[in-house]
Amino acid sequence: MSAGFVGVVVSDPSLQGQFTQVELRSLKAKFVSLKRDSGHVTTKNLPGLMKKLRGLNEVVSEEEIAAFLSESYPDSDQEIEFESFLREYLNLQASVSAKVGGGGAAGGAGKTSFLKSSTTTLLHNLNQAEKSSYVAHINTYLREDPFLKKYLPIDPSGNQLFDLIRDGVLLCKLINVAVPGTIDERAINKKRILNPWERNENHTLCLNSAKAIGCTVVNIGTQDLVEGRPHLILGLISQIIKIQLLADLNLKKTPQLVELFDDSKDIDEVLSLSPEKMLLRWMNHHLKKAGYKKTVNNFSSDVKDGEAYAYLLKALAPEHSPETTLDTKDPDERAKLVLEQAEKLDCKRYLTPKDITEGSANLNLAFVAQIFQHRNGLTSDTKQVTLTQTATHDDVLLSREERAFRMWINSLGVESYVNNVFEDIRNGWVLLEVLDKVSPGSVNWKLATKPPIKLPFRKLENCNQVIKIGKQLKFSLVNVAGNDIVQGNKKLIVALLWQLMRFNILQLLNKLRFHSQGSQGKEITDADILNWANSKVKASGRTSRMESFKDKSLSNGLFFLELLSAVQPRVVNWKVVTKGEADEDKKLNATYLISVARKIGCSVFLLPEDIIEVNQKMILTLTASIMYWSLQKQPQSQSEMPEQSEASSMASDAASDIASEDGASTTAPSESEEVNSLSDSISNLTTDDATSNAPSTENGNGVAES
Repeated sequence: MSAGFVGVVVSDPSLQGQFTQVELRSLKAKFVSLKRDSGHVTTKNLPGLMKKLRGLNEVVSEEEIAAFLSESYPDSDQEIEFESFLREYLNLQASVSAKVGGGGAAGGAGKTSFLKSSTTTLLHNLNQAEKSSYVAHINTYLREDPFLKKYLPIDPSGNQLFDLIRDGVLLCKLINVAVPGTIDERAINKKRILNPWERNENHTLCLNSAKAIGCTVVNIGTQDLVEGRPHLILGLISQIIKIQLLADLNLKKTPQLVELFDDSKDIDEVLSLSPEKMLLRWMNHHLKKAGYKKTVNNFSSDVKDGEAYAYLLKALAPEHSPETTLDTKDPDERAKLVLEQAEKLDCKRYLTPKDITEGSANLNLAFVAQIFQHRNGLTSDTKQVTLTQTATHDDVLLSREERAFRMWINSLGVESYVNNVFEDIRNGWVLLEVLDKVSPGSVNWKLATKPPIKLPFRKLENCNQVIKIGKQLKFSLVNVAGNDIVQGNKKLIVALLWQLMRFNILQLLNKLRFHSQGSQGKEITDADILNWANSKVKASGRTSRMESFKDKSLSNGLFFLELLSAVQPRVVNWKVVTKGEADEDKKLNATYLISVARKIGCSVFLLPEDIIEVNQKMILTLTASIMYWSLQKQPQSQSEMPEQSEASSMASDAASDIASEDGASTTAPSESEEVNSLSDSISNLTTDDATSNAPSTENGNGVAES
């Protein structure tokens, strides 16, 4: 594929990532044809077109589509733009699949993880029971928060939740409850009254941090939060709370979970289980011991009668489980007794008997997760469990890289949801999906086999195609074969993924340039990124300098804070920055600068340790993401760019080309599409950011080798 090729370009890369070029061209042609015939595309004429689209045909009526669209567009004469049409199509597809496919963990191979459902799966059908549950959770965990306590408790019956979310503080705090330390609170704008700029920064920080803990936020933008759109907000809150409740359902946090598996079970396979599947396995483990004859495969239809809960509590807390619970014939009465017993274990009552008998999947999953947190019934004797105690520095580094790669892949909008990189990519399918995102049209899908794959040679065929495409993209893959991926060779997988991410970052930067210059000039190199960063800091009047992406002086975080301040002068509060001499001070700076980068629009996945240890690949991708954001937002003068004339003209031209978008974060609500697309296009660059890290597989230039 020639570097100058441009198909249908959507300004929001994360939205573009949901479609192939073939699909985009087809959708664009249909949309343009409708607009040409009718003059305007509105909720009056769009349902007829959408009714014929894949996934909606013969499933939903024009009237239902019109009703769905009217919630976002109450004014039937309001014109709908192409990108808004794409978003509504995705939302509608999710709505249909949620209604048709709904069955919890058993429903559909490869899609059982709750996190795969993006924030739109709650859609426009507000579930009052779930809302009440989430409000109760927020009231419980944030009631003592110094800033929020004056606003809590929230009344679940009105719109107080959505009103409170408009300034962005509440969701940032909730993310920190779910994964402590994700957001540096010093980066949150906390005032009684925030201006639009400050509010937008908080929402940008929230969305980029949500991605960094594993939320799928493809169809939600800052303006949706500012406007308090209930269906999107509840979808996001649902994901954040589930991440919190399921945080301990892995072998690292709860090594005793090995008890659930046979000794013969491959440990990598165990590690790859999604938290939801691990919870089901834990539940069935205890149900079997308690004499329950059925297997629970989901958190909806399989638990509606309350019997499984009665057996589970009998196994875990016999002292609170009278026989009358099992003897009760009425499901409503049994559900009531089950909740009373769970309360004696200190499980907060976030659901009602009706939620159990109606099979509310989200609330039942949360209920079982709470029981696990309070009494998991696993032995405290961990003689088999040595994996967390014998970890070497390389193991820790690999674990951090695995996390970063996982978050990056999941943020691309690929169909599969990755729970463990080293296990989930061994059949080659996920890697083909990633390649199709970063290099559209490179995959020959006719030669690919979709999971579940029973025949080993089919997995090998997928992986061989991955290697073949990698070589076409000029990746360094000497002595690397498809079988290395099938076998789960971690170092080679890391080297391959790093090259994929680096390719993606440079492609994004090159697209800015090619968009403004046609196909003239050389492609951007690592040296251009380094020179750009140094020139920006120098132009701001500071003397810090980065000699390379492995320059040990970067460990104090000051250079990047100066770079962030150079591209967005008001974003760094220098009063909270330390000198970065002691280890603790370095960590404070690193934590702060990651949150500041996310706050301006970079969705980075690196951790403070990556900065403190000067992880070369992470440093490169962090720098590149700040560069990408800066070129998108701010006009540059020639003198501010790197000394190399080629790099200079590239950056200034790319910047001037999009200078009209400067200040997008403070635009009025009617310009929400521009706001969202800008913040999300930034986010997919940084996606690469954090992830870019391979252990000892690079040369001095940061280029991966085998």
